[in-house]
Amino acid sequence: MSRLIKTDDSVVNDSSNLAFSSILDASLQRRGLLKGLGASLALGLAGSSVSQLAAAANAPLAPLSLGFTGLPFTTDDVVHVPAGYHANVLYAWGDPVGVPGKMPAFKQDASNSAEEQAVQAGMHHDGMAYFPLPFGSAHSKRGLLAINHEYTDDGLLHTDGMAHWSEKKTAKAQAAVGVSVIEVEDTGKGWRVVRPSALARRITATTPCAIGGPAKGHALMKTQADPKGERILGTLNNCANGQTPWGTYLTCEENWSDYFANNGELSADDKRYGIKATDTGYKWAETDFRFDRQVTPNEAHRFGWVVEIDPFDAKSTPVKRTALGRIKHEGATVVLAPDNRVVVYMGDDQRFEYIYKFVSSKTYNPKNRKANFDLLDHGTLYVARFDKDNTGHWLELSHGKNGLTAANGFASQADISIHTRRAADLVGATKMDRPEWIAAHPHKPYEIYCTLTNNSERGKDGKAGVDAANPRVDNTFGQIIRWFEGDNNPASTAFVWDLFALGGSPTGKGNKKASVQGDTFGSPDGLKFSSNGLLWVQTDVSTSTLNEKDYLGMGNNQMLAVIPERGEFRRFLTGPRGCEITGIAFTPDNRTLFINIQHPGETSSERSDPAAPKAISAWPDGAAGGRPRSATVVIRRDDGGVIGVA
Repeated sequence: MSRLIKTDDSVVNDSSNLAFSSILDASLQRRGLLKGLGASLALGLAGSSVSQLAAAANAPLAPLSLGFTGLPFTTDDVVHVPAGYHANVLYAWGDPVGVPGKMPAFKQDASNSAEEQAVQAGMHHDGMAYFPLPFGSAHSKRGLLAINHEYTDDGLLHTDGMAHWSEKKTAKAQAAVGVSVIEVEDTGKGWRVVRPSALARRITATTPCAIGGPAKGHALMKTQADPKGERILGTLNNCANGQTPWGTYLTCEENWSDYFANNGELSADDKRYGIKATDTGYKWAETDFRFDRQVTPNEAHRFGWVVEIDPFDAKSTPVKRTALGRIKHEGATVVLAPDNRVVVYMGDDQRFEYIYKFVSSKTYNPKNRKANFDLLDHGTLYVARFDKDNTGHWLELSHGKNGLTAANGFASQADISIHTRRAADLVGATKMDRPEWIAAHPHKPYEIYCTLTNNSERGKDGKAGVDAANPRVDNTFGQIIRWFEGDNNPASTAFVWDLFALGGSPTGKGNKKASVQGDTFGSPDGLKFSSNGLLWVQTDVSTSTLNEKDYLGMGNNQMLAVIPERGEFRRFLTGPRGCEITGIAFTPDNRTLFINIQHPGETSSERSDPAAPKAISAWPDGAAGGRPRSATVVIRRDDGGVIGVA
């Protein structure tokens, strides 16, 4: 999650919708906070569907046991993993992707050109997925990694940082975001990037992307350069991700509004999505008028989407799937309903925003890959309402329903897709504490977890107060919630929910206290299950917050393994100074884990100065190596066993 420009400090949802914290407050008064993961979901609830879900929550599974000693908090400039494990850097910012004939080496003084950067690893690795090679196999020794590059720290990207901004600097920054697709293999002596590879590619802020779904061709999607509204240049601020059963990668555009400027009168759409008079420091609008709303007013409508990429075809065109709504997408978690309809869960990562899901109208065809390529263009979009009695409902965002009519400003489904936040406001969705990653239990795909990273604005003057799902004012540490879909069906429109865990400091009391069994954490962000049922949690405490009084003793950001059925949290990894831990990808045999270290060395100001006499971090190359670099790390057990378990 990008924090460089501090977009998350702004609140742009001024609707009167209930906040999750007020709902939770009523729930807590009614029956007390449920502790840990083992609490019954059936408390105080009635109805056969709820009973069925409560039974499903406690359904017996093959017992898991964590097989490592938890790590202490650390503050040094190293990636730590437990005894019996090793971690190696695989793919760092500036490394060549492996495009045949185009493999420039990284220059430690940041003097690579924009053209070179376009075929090198981008900056600030984030969400990631592993695809076995060949397609359709379950190979754990050779595959493709699709890796998001969320944003740029231009203080590091250029030889002289932000000084003397130019068109060339904008071009290099645009080449440093987007997505990498790299081929990787286990050589028997460790993992390596295969170079050259016919499948290697970079997708950047200037790569042509098609438009799919209801917003294709809509008047608000048309520009002078694209009068049909069918083709967009680029994807950016790619945060978390998803992976489809038909072998495509979903990359998600999060804080896209940070790149736009509007010196004129701000529209309601500008305000609702956080666009301001000037951009938030990237300077693209100074040299690329696509990002100046006065010159190209519709360009902002062309970002904020889930983008589908075929990693198995380096010549394929990415497609922005507009049926999934235009928000600040954190991720897109895909599961199948019992009837093979596709369900996609998504968080809108900003304070007081919402949780969404999409249910396809067509069904997944496991026998015909290409028949699935338009599944995400047709279906129903929903937004979540969490109720005080620990039930919830998915509110339909379809034209003509729930007040989404021309009289209220929605003349078509395209209008709902483009103005999704406003549609969710209208139907009464629940305001959440920054919904981030969403994970579905691999053995119970109707059991869903979501990280709510934090919200220090909760309960402040004029801001929403506490509710059932967001229980704390000044929510510094965040929480994880879970819900169980009705009738054990991810496509259901009803669910029951509860708190899974509250983050907190080891010595915290009251509002700062954790509700976990085992190791504590703050600001949960990355979240994913391995196929054996272990849940993995990654943290993203901002560099400035790590130095605050409440966080003393918490150390650098971390990754924890969790047994959901027992609520047992154990610290598996800690990162170097100033970094976020993000990106989770396992090989099918769960014997190799890939994670990403984002923005090592980030300062409290969240801007880097290449001339600074003393950097916070020199990871991964060391003091003699120059600038800190985000990177993908590969983790294995020394004995080659399954990661995390005994």
